[in-house]
Amino acid sequence: MLKEIVKFKAQDGIFLDGIISREEKGTNKLLIQIHGMTSNCFKIREKTIACAVNKIGIDTLCFNNRGSEIIKYISNGNEKELGGTAFEEIEDCYYDIVGAINYAKDLGYEEIYLQGHSLGSTKIVYTYNKLKNENNKVLANIKAIILLSLVDIPNFVKSNMKDSYLKLAEEKEKMNNIMDLMPLNTFMHPISVKNFLRYAKYNQNIDFARYNAKSDDFEILNRIQVPLFMRWGNINEIINQDAKELVIFMNNKIHNKNKDIGYIDGADHGYNEKEEILAEEIKSFLYKYI
Repeated sequence: MLKEIVKFKAQDGIFLDGIISREEKGTNKLLIQIHGMTSNCFKIREKTIACAVNKIGIDTLCFNNRGSEIIKYISNGNEKELGGTAFEEIEDCYYDIVGAINYAKDLGYEEIYLQGHSLGSTKIVYTYNKLKNENNKVLANIKAIILLSLVDIPNFVKSNMKDSYLKLAEEKEKMNNIMDLMPLNTFMHPISVKNFLRYAKYNQNIDFARYNAKSDDFEILNRIQVPLFMRWGNINEIINQDAKELVIFMNNKIHNKNKDIGYIDGADHGYNEKEEILAEEIKSFLYKYI
């Protein structure tokens, strides 16, 4: 496997860094990996998946999106602004993911598979839905979607927050202090007022994984027409349900004829020490559609 550090531009001009892992014979197939909160492109999980899919003729691109790490600067080369998990604007993921796809196309890749983990899965679903609304030609290159540990972010934030935190955030918003950081125990990571309100209040565009809403028709997830792979762990996973019950529920809710929805026994939210099992399941899934 050949590896190369790369730099490319998101659709809005922000520079992003990543790693391409290539199989030696050359291919027009690429798996793009989107990490979650505070993460980056150097995880064992992504490396293990890259090694597995390289064996079936698929290269990978894992990149640090603008939400990588906790707090950092992002730049278009002329101006910089605060990014990272604490400050990113989640809907800007569209620019990152479409930029990555177009970069891949410029490199000669024609068949693109999107893989997200945690918030990265949320970003993929949001971007795919927006592309469909636009009838964007990029859709033709997306051949499959892999969602690892898709989290019901709005419900998770609401179920773990104090009313006083929402009140504080709304007061700071009125004073135009949305870039202030919330108290440290507000969320699992440091988070700005802007992002806290995005998850807790202004979440309409990312509120599509409502696992507790038994009557929900999961319209946004059911708009995914390409083969769909979904996995969770069953230890310290960020879900309110038993993983086995959630899988049964989602298999009944998702109508995609090429779906593969399940959980990995003994896996936590990050699939630590279960990376090989996850990678083999992803490889087997993709092999059916290459």
